[in-house]
Amino acid sequence: MTINEKLANAINDQINAEFWSAFLYLSMACYWEQQGRTGVANWYKVQFREEQAHAEIFIDYLHARGGVVKIDPIAAVKQEWSSLEETFSDTLAHEMEVTKRINALYALAEEEKDYATRQMLNWYIAEQVEEEHNVQDILDNLNLVKGDGTGILQIDRELGSRVYTAPKVN
Repeated sequence: MTINEKLANAINDQINAEFWSAFLYLSMACYWEQQGRTGVANWYKVQFREEQAHAEIFIDYLHARGGVVKIDPIAAVKQEWSSLEETFSDTLAHEMEVTKRINALYALAEEEKDYATRQMLNWYIAEQVEEEHNVQDILDNLNLVKGDGTGILQIDRELGSRVYTAPKVN
């Protein structure tokens, strides 16, 4: 069964959004690397790779369903942040926007009675719960230390231990 054009177009929009997310997180990684927060930079490099993988999953799915993939130019991303709190607040706001986008895709799949796409999107819905929760935890920790250097160092070291794991989609 070939995916319908309306849903294929929406997935193509999401592919572009996933690549934009990847570039945003790469920008954050570069910025914090330059500021000497190598653990934070590592955390964002892992996010960068995850977002690329998310785009690739959508690409593979469109190909499997006979859809045409259209890669669009990526809009510019922010380059500087005034604090770690601002960076992670931006991250949480962005992840919440991604959640809205995934939910809209799911609603469209329901509207179009495309149960295969709906099933594929279940993984993304669970992923977004995890993404928002993880970023909120980091923000909570940053709030707890209130800029204390020792606390920031501990958070930076913890974020530096994050390792990329390729997503396993059902």
